[in-house]
Amino acid sequence: MPITSSDQIIKWRSDTPGCSTTNHLNNAGAALMPKPVIDAIHNHIDLEAEIGGYEAEEAVADRIADCYSSVAKLIGSSTSNIAIVENATVATSQALSAFQYRQGDTIITTNVDYASNQIMLLSLAARFGINIVRAEDLPEGGADPDSVLDLIRKHRPKLVLMSWIPTNSGLIQDAFSIGKICRDEDVPFILDACQAVGQFPIDVDELNCDFLAATARKFLRGPRGIGFLYVSDRMLNQGLEPLFPDTHGATWTAPETYRLEPGAKRYENWESSYALLLGLGAAADYANGIDLEMAGKRAAELAEYTRENLKAAIPGVRVLDYGREKCAIVSAAFEKREPEELVLLLRKQKINTSVASRTAGVIDMRAKKAASILRISPHYYNSVDEIDQFIQCLTDILD
Repeated sequence: MPITSSDQIIKWRSDTPGCSTTNHLNNAGAALMPKPVIDAIHNHIDLEAEIGGYEAEEAVADRIADCYSSVAKLIGSSTSNIAIVENATVATSQALSAFQYRQGDTIITTNVDYASNQIMLLSLAARFGINIVRAEDLPEGGADPDSVLDLIRKHRPKLVLMSWIPTNSGLIQDAFSIGKICRDEDVPFILDACQAVGQFPIDVDELNCDFLAATARKFLRGPRGIGFLYVSDRMLNQGLEPLFPDTHGATWTAPETYRLEPGAKRYENWESSYALLLGLGAAADYANGIDLEMAGKRAAELAEYTRENLKAAIPGVRVLDYGREKCAIVSAAFEKREPEELVLLLRKQKINTSVASRTAGVIDMRAKKAASILRISPHYYNSVDEIDQFIQCLTDILD
């Protein structure tokens, strides 16, 4: 049973207006925003309506700069290493676009990498003739670091791309070991951390990643439509740049030349929502202001409590989370109802869950013999009572 100070849980829930009306177990999709995040977004939209968009940006320039500092603090980096982008997929695409590809190049990835990442790699393969090689899995699930090392030494890849946590299960891949291997072998390492940021503490130096992609809307509890990209000094010093920098990431200096921004901002685009950026900054501040290690442990314990009670309460359920270590995402398949139907029936009871379809993880879902799964993703502000309510409601639906 998850153990956390009742006063702390009350504070988290009182900070979260949605908790008063909704049992929200879809934090891997989009978490409920706390009030400081909501206020930051609303206040800036009101300011734009009052004085104009450009003028509002200038009026809060100091707060905008603070957002970069807040995000940097969240992952243990410097502000010069942070680029604000639309989402984790854009962050990953910007990172991938920074490399020069030639026919025969190799990229190493994993069997459970996010569908958008897999599609981008397949597009690169079709366009440039590069090879996509996936590491073998450990018996208990997740990419085997030894397989990654063997593949690196065999193929001398252009880079390694890995999703730390897949979208369709509670698996946590061994990003630390794989990052160290990449650094030791001098191979660039792109880490998709969109399901990790906000779930537990992150230090990019410990991860040895060259790029880290994230979004605001998931466990970080920020708004939809914004995310960030971390770019290491190593990559910046090598002069890597996105394929299509614009007037925000570079300056047109002469008819045939341009000058890049010195830091990670070269990966940004000029047009962005400053209301959402301020919401991201507020979400980072909120996460920085709590004991994220304790909060993450609570979320993971709530997920394990969910797994145990699903197995105990529902005959024939298949809980499909593998790995040495699991996070706050639970995936399950049922005999009597399809997940798509269950999501709608649960939502009628004000319980939010989601579906991960086969196309979210073709290789992994094929191995699990599942066309789709019900995804349940609690967070630290959820209560044990909410898990119990979910289990009881699901049991009633399936009876």
